[in-house]
Amino acid sequence: MRPTMYAKFFGLRHEPFSIAPDPRYLFMSAQHREALAHLLYGLRGGGGFVLLTGEIGAGKTTVCRCFLERVPRRCNVAYIFNPKQTVEELLGSICDEFRIPRGEGAAPSAKQHVDALNDFLLRTHAVGQNNVLIIDEAQNLSADVLEQLRLLTNLETAERKLLQIILIGQPELRDMLARPGLEQLAQRVIARYHLSALSAKETAQYIHHRLIVAGLTRAAPFDRGAVQRIHALSRGVPRRINLLCDRALLGAYASGAAMVDAAIVDKAAREVLQTRVPKHERRRRASSHRWRLPAAIALGVVLGAGLFAAANWMLDTTRGAPAKAAASVPSPPSSPSAK
Repeated sequence: MRPTMYAKFFGLRHEPFSIAPDPRYLFMSAQHREALAHLLYGLRGGGGFVLLTGEIGAGKTTVCRCFLERVPRRCNVAYIFNPKQTVEELLGSICDEFRIPRGEGAAPSAKQHVDALNDFLLRTHAVGQNNVLIIDEAQNLSADVLEQLRLLTNLETAERKLLQIILIGQPELRDMLARPGLEQLAQRVIARYHLSALSAKETAQYIHHRLIVAGLTRAAPFDRGAVQRIHALSRGVPRRINLLCDRALLGAYASGAAMVDAAIVDKAAREVLQTRVPKHERRRRASSHRWRLPAAIALGVVLGAGLFAAANWMLDTTRGAPAKAAASVPSPPSSPSAK
């Protein structure tokens, strides 16, 4: 099979650049450690919302999976990965995740779901258990659902709130919570963190880390130029790095090359990213094109004026030459008969 063949070729036990959010491959950069710390702090925060945002492919879900591995045993977790639901549907999904039995017969109302959830939270709290609700892709939540989630944080005892809610989403989630209509929810966010892209140094460390986890025992199969090109094309986004590296290794394997260079990375980028240069480079080139035409016109005017002046000078010189030549020829001597 393809993964086994190219992994063996490069001395690897596993495929190192899968886009699956495997916590084993989590590269703990400084910001990833801080993001994980925010989630763990929220677990002990006694209720409210924790917000984790980042660009597409920045590693939010992978951080969350790592967080799930560190959740204590006496903590019940409900994980919602499809938040495009109505209020009733989401409440039903939450009850299902917490394994709260539904009543038979007609579909329960929102109130019945909330009552059942409240009863579950009180019972588990009484035996020393915590409850966490994690919602992935939370930028897709509607305003009505967000308001219902805020109301769920009202479920509490005299000592503490009974439900901790973690919202994970793209940057637009921050914009949503900044709207005036969601001010009450925003005030209940006890911790928030935004994952940004990796630096050039972190990109090199990220690639090396994943190769080591995959079982690398020899020199890394990416030269320095390839790593620099990967960072430029991926803009430091881990998922894009994975796509590029995986396809570059496959390309190198197919051609029998033991080392991935910048040319192989460029070819991989055309296949998986369908681009030749990074976006900022395209903008720079587009800007230079905007100035190129006016500059060419101006240069043409200057050259044209120069050629015109040179032509006039040559014409004047040519016209004046016969007269000057005639003036320089001596007059013939007078004949004797003229005396």
